[in-house]
Formats: sequence, structure tokens, C-alpha cells
Amino acid sequence: MHRRRFLQSAGLGLPGLAALTSLSACKASPTDANTSASSDGERVIVIGAGISGLAAARHLAEQGEHVVVLEARNRIGGRIWTSEKWAGVPLDLGASWIHGIDSNPIAALAAKAKARTVVTNPDSSTDYLADGSEVDDARAKAIEGWQSKTEDALASYQDDADKDASVRSVVERALDWSSLSDEDKTLISFGLNDYEHEYSGSVDKMSALYFDSGADIKGKDVMFPGGYHQITDLLARGLAIRTGHVVKHIDWDSSGVTVGTNKGTFHAGRVVVTLPLGVLQSGAVTFGPGLPSTKRTAIDKLGMGVLNKCYLRFPKVFWPDTDWMTYVPELDKYGQWEQWINITRPTGQPVLLGFNAADFGRTMEGWNDTQIVNSAMGTLKTIFGSDVPAPLDYQITRWASDPYAQGSYSYDKTGSTPAMRDHLAAGVDDRVHFAGEATHRDSYQTVHGAYLSGIRAAKEIAD
Repeated sequence: MHRRRFLQSAGLGLPGLAALTSLSACKASPTDANTSASSDGERVIVIGAGISGLAAARHLAEQGEHVVVLEARNRIGGRIWTSEKWAGVPLDLGASWIHGIDSNPIAALAAKAKARTVVTNPDSSTDYLADGSEVDDARAKAIEGWQSKTEDALASYQDDADKDASVRSVVERALDWSSLSDEDKTLISFGLNDYEHEYSGSVDKMSALYFDSGADIKGKDVMFPGGYHQITDLLARGLAIRTGHVVKHIDWDSSGVTVGTNKGTFHAGRVVVTLPLGVLQSGAVTFGPGLPSTKRTAIDKLGMGVLNKCYLRFPKVFWPDTDWMTYVPELDKYGQWEQWINITRPTGQPVLLGFNAADFGRTMEGWNDTQIVNSAMGTLKTIFGSDVPAPLDYQITRWASDPYAQGSYSYDKTGSTPAMRDHLAAGVDDRVHFAGEATHRDSYQTVHGAYLSGIRAAKEIAD
């Protein structure tokens, strides 16, 4: 059974990597609140120390610009977050993969950082039905058949439609949903939730017209046994980064920009804003003169989705030696614990990682930790029996509730268009520049898209 298809993004060159040949050359310089631009050049403020902000700051610093990075958290990385809670077992709570290593700038950064990577194979999967039995060949063919019909339905809609609709509505209409058996609906729903894991948005809100709008990037998917922080640490080396600075307001005029934070005010010639789409949508940061209508529309109409993780650490391994496990729940349990990855091989420890996306992923954020772990164990006991050991510990994410993320990554929501990502990326008055995964038209949702967007914003200033 072909388990799932990861997001395929644009073929990429390696812009910005030449500057990494002398990462230690940029020496951190002290920059305090209530100070103006330095005498040796106009200062640039970068808001956010995620990978897009670090990429922008690195490129600007290597071009001789005076840069300060303001980060709300007490750590760098943003939605790249490696937990060190379990000694000797670093776990990525945010981004985990390089999705396609061929000509991918993050793969080049990994080589520069001497970060070890491990391939995860989407075809290395053991798959289970709602009663815990393993999917046999006949059922696997049925799942693949429905997935193929689902893809065909979306492709046909994109060929003929002149207005948008949700992925679910298009698929259900094309497959004559009301005439199907509950078993067939269950198998189709399993495939729909696969899309939700891939794109983070609910299929009730995901655009059918612009579904899978990215171009292709080739190569294997790899993750970091030592943690993704190796990449952000590399980029941050020597940069002037101020953590704990929560940006509240950004103002600008012909003379420069002013950034107000919880710790004071910063002045500069230009600013690069790398706030996640969810934060922009929340209105937590205000923009003095106001943003252009096209940018406001893009912020309002693009979607910010959710993909949450639950790591469970056990006293022993009781699951098969495959990279992935999938579970096909009953219709009334739609979207619950359908995807698991075996973390034992990259970590050497008995650890499983369960994912929940979109509506159920968001709903779970209102549960306490015990409820989430019990829910996960309910699925594992269905598959492996009631005598499976209890977990020794757990680590759980709640990205939609994180005030500095307000979601995991962006998706094409019904009513949005790919051009809106260009509008989100556009600079304002040659003073305010924007970056982040949501601003990359072809590689949104990916680390390499976020990285390249930071390079693009930096070049708008440096060039």
C-alpha cells in the first residue's frame, strides 16, 4: 500500500549558500532599545528568529548590513524546535524533514553543519484497520483505488471549474457519496485525512481549485537524529539576536521604521517581517500606516493549519520495524491517530510519534495531557492488544495555541489563490519587507520555502 504523498515543492537552486562559507565572520554587536541606526550604515531589523528570519539576517550581515533580530520567544528557531527534555534523545517538536533533498538548500546547510540525516521511506509502512487487523492485499487495493478516484476527481474539477469549492465537497459530489457503503466512505475518508496531514488544513476548508499547487522537487525525505536545531544554530552563529522581545507595533515613513516591543522601541532604515501567517491574522502586531488592501486580503483569505505531535516513550518496542504505521478509524473517529512514525531507528530508543491534523488536531489542544495520551493509547491498544506497556513519558505539541505561531503552517484555503502568496511577500514603501513559508508561492509549508523567502527579502534590501 502506498501510504502517502509528501508535499512536493518547486525545484530549487542554492541562492544564499555562498555566504555561508564564512559563517563565523559576522560578529554580534550590542544593540539596545531606544537607539537609532549605527554610524556605519543604516540598520535593518529582522522580526523573528525562525529560519526565514535567520536566513534574511545571515544574508544581510554577510553583505555588510547592520542587522538586529528581534525574537519573542526565549529561544531561536520558531517552528523549528528541538526538545532536549529526554537526555540523549533530541526530538523535533516542529519541522522534522527535508522534503526532497535534490537541489534543496536545507540539504546543503545540513552538509555544512555536518548534521547526520536518516531517510524515511513513505512506502515502508504497516497499515491497520479499525479493528486492529492488518490491511490485507484486497483492502490495500481498495484504498489505493479510492485514492486514485479522489485524485482524479480533484484533477477534473481543476480542469473544468471556474469557481472554488472545498476538497471534501468536490470529492463527495464526484464519488456520489450518498450511494456509497460505510466501508467505502471509511476508506475514502482515510485518504482525505492524509491530505489534512500533508497540507494541515481541513478538507472542509481546503481549496479544490488550487489543491496541490506546488511544483515538484525530487529526492528522498530525510530527518535529523540530532535535531533540526543544527540548521538554525548554524545560521544564527554570530548574529545579534534579542530574545524575549515581543513585537507589538511596526510604523514607518520616508525616514525609516520604528518597531515597538514589550521591552522598548527600535529604529532602523528597513524591517523584515517574518511573523507566521497565524500571527498576522490574529492582529497581535499592528502596522502604523496600514497595509495595502492586497496584502490584507491575502492575510485574511489564506489558511493557517494545524499538525500536532505526540511523542510516546515506552520501556520496550512492541511495534513492527517499518518507518510508518497507519490506522483506518471508523467514520465517527475520522482523523484520529491515523498516522504514526517509528522513531526507534533514528533515535535508538523505543519512541513512537503520533500525528493529528486539521480539525481534530485543533480540538485536541483543548484536552489535558492525560486525555491526549489516553486517546493515543486507545488506538495503540486496538492495534497491538490491551497488554501493551504504558508509556514512560510523553511530549505533546499545541501549535495553534502558541501565541507566536498560532498554527503549524499555511495552506490554500477555499477562496484564496496562489497569487495571494505573492501579495503577502510584497514589500511596502521600500521599508517593510515580508518573508516566511506562507510567502513562498511554490514551496509554502516547507523549511526550504521559508529559508528561500528570507533570502529573497534580504536581497530586496541588499541589492
